[in-house]
Amino acid sequence: MFTGIIQAVGEVAGIEPRGGDCRVRIRTGKLDLSDVQLGDSIAVNGVCLTAVELPGDGFVADVSGETLSLTSLAALGKGSAVNLEKALTPTTRLGGHLVSGHVDGLGEVLSLKDDGRSVRYEIRAPAGLARYIAPKGSICVDGVSLTVNRVDGAVFSVNIVPHTQQETTIRFYRAGTRVNLEVDLIARYLERLLLGEKAAESGSGLTEAFLAEHGFVGKKS
Repeated sequence: MFTGIIQAVGEVAGIEPRGGDCRVRIRTGKLDLSDVQLGDSIAVNGVCLTAVELPGDGFVADVSGETLSLTSLAALGKGSAVNLEKALTPTTRLGGHLVSGHVDGLGEVLSLKDDGRSVRYEIRAPAGLARYIAPKGSICVDGVSLTVNRVDGAVFSVNIVPHTQQETTIRFYRAGTRVNLEVDLIARYLERLLLGEKAAESGSGLTEAFLAEHGFVGKKS
């Protein structure tokens, strides 16, 4: 588990293809690795990876074909900047929100504009994730815990304050940038709880008709 509070921006030192997946080496910069052991988890742009080597200036991890197909890690190259966070401990300050490091889908930055001293970003989420994104709720973008400001369909906006802009890779975003999205854990589990016994049925899902039938929204006339 993670908090979505980025601890350092690292750099991809090398990528080695390995029969459908790859091994990636990350230089971790200012990230303190003194308490990291082989097998520990480190989030890279919001993706939970396992350290299989600790060469001294960073760590090495294997990235499966499944992860490459579902996240933006496939687009990384040597020299790419990445957000880094070590797994939380029982004494970690939970400054963001609970993040699993399991990416739900890829979003796309649509626009960015100055908003006072902050920068407002509009991001389009995959249609299937839109129902989990709510105004003033939490979302994880490339491993960064953010508060959703506005939602319009599958498009949501976030305001990035100067500190977050400086300390994460968000400062490199441009229109068209693809980003890893992880929705709030509570929203995902709440959906399954609302389904009740129907959750065990094949092809079950939370639909507007289901919500209307059970009194959560008004029935359409």
